[in-house]
Amino acid sequence: MDNVNILIIEDTPAESEALIKVLKAHNYTITGIAANHKEALTLFYNHKVDIVIIDIFLNGLPDGLAFAENISVVPNAAKPFVFLTSSTDRQIFERAKLTNPFSYLIKPFNELELLYALELAVEKFYNQHEVFLGEEENTVVSQDYLFIKKGKSLKKVEISDIIYIEVEEKYCSIITETENFVILISLTKILELFDSHIFCRTHRNFIVNTKKITEIIPIDNLVLLKGDHKVILSDKYKDSIMQRYILK
Repeated sequence: MDNVNILIIEDTPAESEALIKVLKAHNYTITGIAANHKEALTLFYNHKVDIVIIDIFLNGLPDGLAFAENISVVPNAAKPFVFLTSSTDRQIFERAKLTNPFSYLIKPFNELELLYALELAVEKFYNQHEVFLGEEENTVVSQDYLFIKKGKSLKKVEISDIIYIEVEEKYCSIITETENFVILISLTKILELFDSHIFCRTHRNFIVNTKKITEIIPIDNLVLLKGDHKVILSDKYKDSIMQRYILK
């Protein structure tokens, strides 16, 4: 699993350092720190960013708000973001609401409130509400990543790295090229949110990444996968697998 990457937009060094200390203590990676609008755009478009923390006023101007407005309207550029500001101006707040922020926090920040705000930002952005607040699930699925709650932190796994998933009740064992781990997520949700052209069932307990298939052996009811992995191929799913893939 990888750390979640956070871009901080803040012009006060003391405030930046306080944020960095809290975020690093909870295993977040700081992509960069921008003190003005230009730096913010450069870092945002040239680095991997998962969440942005934005101070509205930079050097006395509402450039943080302008940044949020920019990324909110550019196709495929939007990322979840949280405002963290000392501004209590009502007009600024009304303008900020138009950018659909995922949280609006007033300085000085409370550590727990900030960490919860980051979780909620991911949930809301990917339209999977209250995942991290309950006890039934701990994972939000985006197009490219699984965002997994670990204590007070979020970790991420690149979906393309997944070889296969083994399901047992409400738990899923995720097998990737480098590590294995167990998450709380339903089979129904995985099938609903994963790309059905890439991930498919071979058995009631197995979902495979079809790009990782190396061989299908119908006579033995087996699907062989990269990394010397193999999963069961049940009769129920055999025909669909055979129709979709050319056997090696």
